[in-house]
Amino acid sequence: MQRRSFLLTPLLLPALAAARDAPRYAVASRATRLAFPRDHGAHPDFRTEWWYVTGALDAPGGGMGFQLTFFRSRPGIAEELDSPIAASQILFAHAALTRPGQRLLHAERAARANLGAGFSTTDCEVHVGAWSMQRSGAGADEHFRLVAQDAAFAFDLRLTPTQPLLLQGEGGWSQKGPRPELASHYVSWPQLRVGGRLVIDGKAQEATGRAWFDHEWSSEVLAAGAVGWDWIGINLDDGGALMAFRIRDAAGNTLYAHASLRDAGGRLTRFGPGEVGFTPVRRWTSPRNGALYPVQMEIRVGPHRIETAPVADDQEISARRPLPVSYWEGLVAIRGTLAGRGYLELTGYAGALRL
Repeated sequence: MQRRSFLLTPLLLPALAAARDAPRYAVASRATRLAFPRDHGAHPDFRTEWWYVTGALDAPGGGMGFQLTFFRSRPGIAEELDSPIAASQILFAHAALTRPGQRLLHAERAARANLGAGFSTTDCEVHVGAWSMQRSGAGADEHFRLVAQDAAFAFDLRLTPTQPLLLQGEGGWSQKGPRPELASHYVSWPQLRVGGRLVIDGKAQEATGRAWFDHEWSSEVLAAGAVGWDWIGINLDDGGALMAFRIRDAAGNTLYAHASLRDAGGRLTRFGPGEVGFTPVRRWTSPRNGALYPVQMEIRVGPHRIETAPVADDQEISARRPLPVSYWEGLVAIRGTLAGRGYLELTGYAGALRL
């Protein structure tokens, strides 16, 4: 969306009045029992929500990856306006393609709900313009379809589950800090089988591989002093799945941490703050903003020690809509006591993250 200037007319006064009133956001609760497919859909009473898919594709030379993420934001303005196109729900999306030895390709879209974008509250069905993510089917036919296109790249992918959903934390209630309000509802779907078509610079090719799906919604996850997080989601070579994160302050200290490991047999082990550690091994400096990203990390999860190996150092996303934000979202392999491929996410290094 282009930036526009509006005159202060009487029609705008109700929106300004609504903006002065603090909105009442829903709070993630330990008592909530998630139900599907309903909870694959949007939760507009919460402040922030995202549907996030990353994948490692099988390609000549290896190391090709993709990302498609849809964000829903309830900014707390225009909520008293009786209009379906009031700016009370904003959607934006980021897409990226990692290729070994080549420049990262990424694009973005943004629009308000019912004015170029939309979502369902009964299932995963979200779009911004022609970009979309949708779950459909049941049983053996259950799948997600992802569609995104830009001038330099496009993809149309089908993601098929090969194992059950993974409810993070306690039944999908994921704590993010010492206070119970610092929490989200968080669902993962690892080891999705990828098939479909990828287009780069007008040339189409088959896309196959493995993907990771995250759906998370919350109203408060960053405690006072927190600037961002480090997160990793890995599809393990043996069929297992690893997720780990830490909330971090400006000095790099860990404020909270958690991890989950589901082995190939389906046994799930969760690890508390004292059992999870992130230690930078090597940093990369962004030429765009000077941010120092620890692209190579040593991660401790219970008895396991792993180290990330990025496919490329420059996998920084610098987006502009609806607000400027830069973060590192990169395809990595891990080595150590566990092996696999997935994505490392590093936020808050180019300035404190604003949700």
